[in-house]
Amino acid sequence: MRYDFGSDNTAGMAPAALQALVEANAGFARAYGSDDLTARAADLIRQRLDADAEVRFVFSGTAANAIALSMLAWPHEAVIAHHAAHVCTDETGAPGFFGHGVGLIGLPGFSGKIDRLALEAALDEPEVGHRQPPAALSLTQSTEYGAVYTEEELRHLIEPVKLRGYGVHMDGARLANAAAAGFDLPSIARLGVDVLVFGGAKAGALCAEAIVMFDRSLARRIDNRLKQAGQTASKARFLAAPFVGLLESDAWLTGAAHANLMAQRLAEGVALRSPFILAHPVEANAVFVRMPAEAHRRLNELGWACYRFDDGSVRFVCSWATTEAAVDELLADVASLSA
Repeated sequence: MRYDFGSDNTAGMAPAALQALVEANAGFARAYGSDDLTARAADLIRQRLDADAEVRFVFSGTAANAIALSMLAWPHEAVIAHHAAHVCTDETGAPGFFGHGVGLIGLPGFSGKIDRLALEAALDEPEVGHRQPPAALSLTQSTEYGAVYTEEELRHLIEPVKLRGYGVHMDGARLANAAAAGFDLPSIARLGVDVLVFGGAKAGALCAEAIVMFDRSLARRIDNRLKQAGQTASKARFLAAPFVGLLESDAWLTGAAHANLMAQRLAEGVALRSPFILAHPVEANAVFVRMPAEAHRRLNELGWACYRFDDGSVRFVCSWATTEAAVDELLADVASLSA
């Protein structure tokens, strides 16, 4: 089975990230995040975002998202998110676990973007003592369906939430792909996002993500919280080093730009050379194709790992490591299938 398009998690570490990890392995360093390399990685993230923020590194996006949401809502409250967001579909109740009961309110919207009217309706729901009222909004950039919010779209979602005094979280597991598509990273802080998950693993790091707290008050006792959650690395420099390699070399962005370009190549090939249709606009590094179960099964038999997604389409994800040759080989097999 070829996993080139199974997920951007199936690729290895980007060379710049791996080299930084090797270099971090030399000599000795202070433990538990008090080393110079961890401080350097945090500074590089602050520079990218053009914001003064607290930064901590954790082992997974699930932990990062769940801990972030637990900062924004009490156990008797809920977080609004798109119903296909990772926090709603793929984290096994982690937001509720880390938030000691925090609920989730899933909203609709095309290609993973929350519908503005649906959000306004949810915010206008009367509060009663029998269900969890919203206390925060969670946004995913880029979305689970490969869409990229514009700054204006985000503003229309964030402003009514902030007017009510609620918090805002952004899941940036594929933030690099959004940035490579033209999204302005410094706008995140300007728009009023309180806490961001700055993605590393999908961009070519090891198993590492960064929690970025623009609202520094959220960082009160954050180190205690991370320690209790099993997210404090004793050899923290190994979480931070890949970020240093990716950001100092700019491979975090150029790798994402390459992934986006490969997704465009794949999408154009599907549209022009196959009997199938695209299910969503291709704005980042994911391509969703409408194909019957038999065609999907045949692709798997030909050795391609690709998965049917929540909306019934088949998902193909490109990464920093995806090659033009692999895209063309896949397209040849897709084109050979019957609709």
